[in-house]
Amino acid sequence: MEHVLMARGLVKDYKRTRAVDGIDIDVLKGERVGLLGPNGAGKTTTLMMLLGAISPEQGSIEICGHRLPGGRSEAMQRVGFSAGYMPLAERLKVSEFLRMYGELYGVVDVEARIETGLERFRILQLSEAMGTQLSSGQRTLVGIVKATLHRPRLLVLDEPTASLDPDVALRVRTGLRDLCQSEGTALLITSHNMVEIERLCERVIFLSRGRVIANDAPRAIASQFESDDLEGVFLHLAQIGADQPERAERRAQETDHSA
Repeated sequence: MEHVLMARGLVKDYKRTRAVDGIDIDVLKGERVGLLGPNGAGKTTTLMMLLGAISPEQGSIEICGHRLPGGRSEAMQRVGFSAGYMPLAERLKVSEFLRMYGELYGVVDVEARIETGLERFRILQLSEAMGTQLSSGQRTLVGIVKATLHRPRLLVLDEPTASLDPDVALRVRTGLRDLCQSEGTALLITSHNMVEIERLCERVIFLSRGRVIANDAPRAIASQFESDDLEGVFLHLAQIGADQPERAERRAQETDHSA
C-alpha cells in the first residue's frame, strides 16, 4: 500500500524535558488511524511536527514523497487540518466561508466541492446560515468540510468531536468513513473518546511519555492485553507507560503494526 505519511525516529525536547522520544508513525492511503495517549504523552507535539509547525531535534518526516522541512510547502498542499477548537468567520454565511477557503486553496471546482462536503456530513441545509447561527457541533462539521475542500491526501483532526452530541459525532464518523473510502484520503485523528476511536479507526497508535507503546488494530490490542475494549487498554497502557516505561516499550515491540 502507498504511504501517505512516514515519520521515523522523531525526537523533540523542551528545555530539559523530552516530549517525543524516537517515535515512528506510518499512515497509508485511505487508512483511518487514531493517535491516543494521556495528557503529556506527546500527541500535540507530534501533530505540530507532522504539520511542520515545529521541527524535530532528530528524525525524518515525509508526506506524499515530500520531506520536511525542505518540502513543507508541497507537503502541506496535500494536508487538511481541523480541530474542535478552531473558530469560524461569524459574519459570513457557511457557503461564503467555504468559498473563501476554497479559493485560497486554489480549488477549481469549488462550488461542487462545497456541495459534496456539505452533503457528505449532512449539513447542506446550513449553506446559507450565518456563522453566528451555528451550534458547536455544526461548526465542527463545517470545519471538517473546509479541511477537505482541496482533496487532501492526508486529513489530520485534533479532538474534532470533543463535547459533541452523539448524533453529531455519528455524522462525523460516517462522513469520514465515506471520505476515506471514496477519495482515498488518509486520516490521522486524536481523541479522548475511546468508543469513538474504536468505531472509526482501523488502527491505533498509543503514546505514553513520548514513546509508542502500542500500534495495532483496536481489537488486536484489546485481545493482547486481555481487555474487553479500547478503554480498558487505554487505562492499562497509561499505567504501565507511566510506572514502567521499559515494560511499555517491550509491549510496543510486541504490538507494532509495522513489524
